[in-house]
Amino acid sequence: MDLLDRLLGHDEWTTALLLDRCSELSEAQIDQTFDIDHGSVRALLIHLTRNVEVWTDLMNEVPVRPRPDVPPTVADLKQRYAVAYGDFSSLARAVADSQRENELWIDRLDNPPKSKTYGGAILHVITHNMHHRAHLLLMLSRLGLTDLPEGDLLGWDTHFSRNSAG
Repeated sequence: MDLLDRLLGHDEWTTALLLDRCSELSEAQIDQTFDIDHGSVRALLIHLTRNVEVWTDLMNEVPVRPRPDVPPTVADLKQRYAVAYGDFSSLARAVADSQRENELWIDRLDNPPKSKTYGGAILHVITHNMHHRAHLLLMLSRLGLTDLPEGDLLGWDTHFSRNSAG
């Protein structure tokens, strides 16, 4: 397993774990306002999921997925995140396997459009997710959830190594 596999595996697994924990919340808790990040668990999860969708679509040079017409449930977001992260992970792996990390693509949502490297954008998505997971952990703690994961990469790596050993 190389470094990219570790980064992708940790990012996907940890976010999915926190999405599962969000299923324990009531609708009122999901929409409770906080003075951090995007203001609520739902808004943060929408942003985090949408971010993976948009960056992946931009780098794949396909139309950006439309926003849902209604506020998504946690179950909706879990499904959307799983699909988006599968697409993102496949893209990241293909870029790394073909050694195109330094290749430029055009971010057509920038005004004016700007060129970016695939490697920079891929790592941006991963570190962006980490940043928002830290805020999500704080929100979940304030909402009374206990036994929350630390969410660190070394903890994931240790867990993964133990559970995949023969």
